[in-house]
Amino acid sequence: MANTNTFFKPLDEEDIVTTRTHLHEHIPITGSILSGTYAVASSGREINIKTHSHGMFQSVYDYPYVSSSANHIFDITWGVTAHSSSVSSSIQVQGEKKVNIYNQMSQLLVGFDSDNKIRRFDADGDLLSVGAKHNEAIFLNFSRLLVKDEIKKGSFSIVLGTNSSYANPFGSTTTISDSHQNGKHKVNSPRGEYGILSDGSTNLGLIYYQAGIAVLSSSVFPPTVEMNTSAESVTSVITGSTIDQAADALRHRIKNISFNNTTELNSVIYFCRANHSEFNYSSNPTYLSGSQIRVMKVKGESFGNMPVAFITTVGLYSADNELLAVGKLSEPLRKDPANELTLRVRLDY
Repeated sequence: MANTNTFFKPLDEEDIVTTRTHLHEHIPITGSILSGTYAVASSGREINIKTHSHGMFQSVYDYPYVSSSANHIFDITWGVTAHSSSVSSSIQVQGEKKVNIYNQMSQLLVGFDSDNKIRRFDADGDLLSVGAKHNEAIFLNFSRLLVKDEIKKGSFSIVLGTNSSYANPFGSTTTISDSHQNGKHKVNSPRGEYGILSDGSTNLGLIYYQAGIAVLSSSVFPPTVEMNTSAESVTSVITGSTIDQAADALRHRIKNISFNNTTELNSVIYFCRANHSEFNYSSNPTYLSGSQIRVMKVKGESFGNMPVAFITTVGLYSADNELLAVGKLSEPLRKDPANELTLRVRLDY
């Protein structure tokens, strides 16, 4: 901290404190954005849903994606493990891509076992070879713009229409969330912490908080549910539809998604202390007149020859006296030998 009398005042360890704060923002994603708000009547295709030539996932935007003001919300894709004998052996459309997507996501989020084999998504998160696995999965990869540093634990929920009729998908609904976790999240993922998604009785997916990825089992939909206008079941969609078509079927049954994001704010607080004998003079050349302190008046008060200064700025310097940061006060603070000040300066990063 600069001192016009002794030039600089060093800060000791007890003058510096580090803190960490988590800021949260609620993120609602309504089903209307996913299922036709910006549909073009002539084509029926939603212009805020972007498909790609590789056909491996769809991208959802909050506005027509050709617009410069559109924000990417999340991507949708489907994957199947090669261990799924009931499905993988009968895949007729994009089978290799669906298996590759599952393997890629499981490598990223679950990792490898002791035999260097890719682990599958485990329904209860224990990663043991026994127990239920999510062999056919839906992946929702949320944008970092929404997730920030992570999804807040216990805040994620998705409401899906489970009515059998395609024309009336929300005649019955189910809510899948991680609210039942009660802080018992898992930590055995290479991508950080994750929780179990459940409808309250059955484990139906996983939510990876730092990665911002939700994994839903295809069993979130009953076998009798009509996933498209051809009245195909979810198994038929997995085996006989492209990933884009499967993503269309999923979007048709999403009523809403919501979660709270998290921004981690790290701060260093510096307590800059001005003792009674310090910082009582000004370096301004007009402070003196004829080697004498000017007589100053503030609000009618005369200071006579008593040294008085008004602090307006705090500078933080490196060890070699290079200015690193400047803090401005909202109004000047009077400083004289009769008082002491402690200025609290916070740097956020």
